Amino acid sequence: MSANQSSRPDSADPGAGAGRDAARPGAGHDAARRDASHGDRILSAWRRLSRRPGGRWLFSRLIGRFAPYTGSMGARVETLEPGGATVTLRDRRRVRNHLRSVHAIALANLGELATGLAMTTAMPAGVRGIPTAIRIDYVKKARGTLTCAATVAAPDVTEPTSHEVVGHIRNEEGDVVATIRVTWALERVT
Repeated sequence: MSANQSSRPDSADPGAGAGRDAARPGAGHDAARRDASHGDRILSAWRRLSRRPGGRWLFSRLIGRFAPYTGSMGARVETLEPGGATVTLRDRRRVRNHLRSVHAIALANLGELATGLAMTTAMPAGVRGIPTAIRIDYVKKARGTLTCAATVAAPDVTEPTSHEVVGHIRNEEGDVVATIRVTWALERVT
């Protein structure tokens, strides 16, 4: 290696970091397959862990490791299936505001996690997505343990499109305290 070369991949070189796989036929599609199967990997981990003692807690911590900001609020995934997720958040000082209720952004984060898990697990192979807009309507002060439930049927994606996922955040009495709508940009992976 010369003095001008680095052992790290150069972001300006599109083939950098591919190593020996770059010469393999179809190697450029491996990353696309990994992205497209993200929901399958999440569901597989959920199925393995959720039925074991402490498995839901561990799964929720793993999600927090992959998305550190989301993990900082300590939410727990209660149910997960293709196109559906239920996530809870305990009311504690860490997520409260000065009005002695759960902070508005903690509610948005809870809703984004539930809707994101629902959408990610609903996306078929060969499709990737990213949230492009979030809208949340706050109905009443949020206190106590909160539950966000989100369900979605991903559309058939033949060209780039957007799709909205809705989640409802309820308190322990079952009252809706907030409704979140997350718009996703979806496209086929080539």
